[in-house]
Order: sequence, then C-alpha cells, then structure tokens
Amino acid sequence: MTAVTPQLPEPGTITMYSTAWCGYCRRLRTQLDSVGIGYTVVDIEEQPHTADFVEQVNGGNRTVPTVVFPDGTAATNPSLNDVKARLTA
Repeated sequence: MTAVTPQLPEPGTITMYSTAWCGYCRRLRTQLDSVGIGYTVVDIEEQPHTADFVEQVNGGNRTVPTVVFPDGTAATNPSLNDVKARLTA
C-alpha cells in the first residue's frame, strides 16, 4: 500500500474522515459544534481514494471517525475531550 498524506487542517481545527451512516461520526460532529471547534468532513465513500489514508492509520481497517490534527497526527474515534486536549497541546 502506498503511503497517503492527508491535507493538514488549519490550526485549531480538525479533519474528520467519515461516512454518512456512521453514528459515532454524527455524535462527534454534534459535540464539536456545541463547543465551536471547526472541522472539515471527508466522506470516504464519496471520495474513495481517501479511504486509503484511513486504512493506513487503522491497520488496514476503514474505521471512522478517523481524525487528523494540525500537527499531522491522527486518532480513531476520539472523544471530544481527546480532541480538545490535542488541539491545545
């Protein structure tokens, strides 16, 4: 598998790799909205080439939400507290 490098989000925001049917993704978006954290959603089913990155950081699995932080690190299904901590680190 070729390494895929995502476009990094702006400082203070995240990129969330998601699907339309993912309940965990909807929950995280609602929580982010409630505290004013900006995010960009990338639907891996609408943009299939982006699923390669999700698989790359999740041991071959298409696990969503996969979140990318401005420093280039990623987390799988993070809590709101995890996101807030990573953005302020």
